[in-house]
Amino acid sequence: MDPLISRRALNRATLDRQFLLRRTDQGVADVVEHLGGLQAQTPHTWYTGLWSRIAGFKPADAADLLLSRALVRIALQRSTIHLVTARDCLAMRPLLQVVTERMTRTTYGKRLAGVDLDELAAAGRELVEARPMTFAELGRELAERWPSNDPHALGQGVRWLVPLVQVPPRGVWGKSGPIAHTSAESWLGFEAPPMTTAELVRRYLAAFGPASVQDVQTWSGLTRLGEVVESLDLVRFRDEAGRTLYDLPDAVRPDADVPAPVRLMYDFDNLFLSHADRSRVISETGAAALRGFMGTNVVPRAILVDGFTAGDWTVTRAKGVSTLNIHRWAPIRVLEEVEAEGLRLLEFLAPDDKHEISVLDGPSKP
Repeated sequence: MDPLISRRALNRATLDRQFLLRRTDQGVADVVEHLGGLQAQTPHTWYTGLWSRIAGFKPADAADLLLSRALVRIALQRSTIHLVTARDCLAMRPLLQVVTERMTRTTYGKRLAGVDLDELAAAGRELVEARPMTFAELGRELAERWPSNDPHALGQGVRWLVPLVQVPPRGVWGKSGPIAHTSAESWLGFEAPPMTTAELVRRYLAAFGPASVQDVQTWSGLTRLGEVVESLDLVRFRDEAGRTLYDLPDAVRPDADVPAPVRLMYDFDNLFLSHADRSRVISETGAAALRGFMGTNVVPRAILVDGFTAGDWTVTRAKGVSTLNIHRWAPIRVLEEVEAEGLRLLEFLAPDDKHEISVLDGPSKP
């Protein structure tokens, strides 16, 4: 029988690989690549995800890499926008394109009826490589050629068929700009061999393991990975529910009693989105609190205490004072540590403001 790995041991292993047991001194690009990217459909909240993981992180450390094209934001896992290195962008996209295809066909397939997809891809690529375009602009241009089809669907068809990166200043700290796209190939100017499914699974386990086949599928959006996982040289465990978990043979698995510091996470952190069973980081109280956000466009920014969700945080600003609001989902024994980490986060988010902490009971409102 496979050895048992407890929920707390899973928690500590995952936090360790996510650089959340201790901040790392590695560079931004190395961290982003190790994590397999950060979900980044919001322009800026993912900067907090890097701050939580990298010692001495400054916004310019990532912003400069976006401007130099060493990092890009592109639809990858689960067809959501991720911040990845240029190399991972080119290597992952061919493998994960099927995820975007599945979602695009489901949502827009009927509205693309009669459109030759090869022609759509070529026309879309030509337009966005001439100048970066928003989807609204792209759709209007394409509708001149396919007037019987929905312009928005045409633009989304190009998103499926052509790897599109969002170009700066979108995503650059302290700046704003239209959600404009061009092709990854034209933006980056080099080629990289596509990643294999086996390589993707290993990368996932290095950042999120030990994990089940269903966990890998949840993170990536790919399906039918059981045969691939079983073919790899991996060690096996069983969790407290009897599920089979896989891991890299040489991966570090810390003791379940290793201390886990307080961490203030960002709203779309992959820590919470990359397992079919999220109980390794989300407490029962946390799961109940999160249900209150179902059906909304709001995702709370969770607070980790002893490695598990214990509350969420928001920031309000008025008259030069930034206040970090701690929303407790249950009593927090180490509230002073949460407040101290909150003040450090305010120094990062609003260095020129005065800083205050407010403690509130119950989750924040969607």
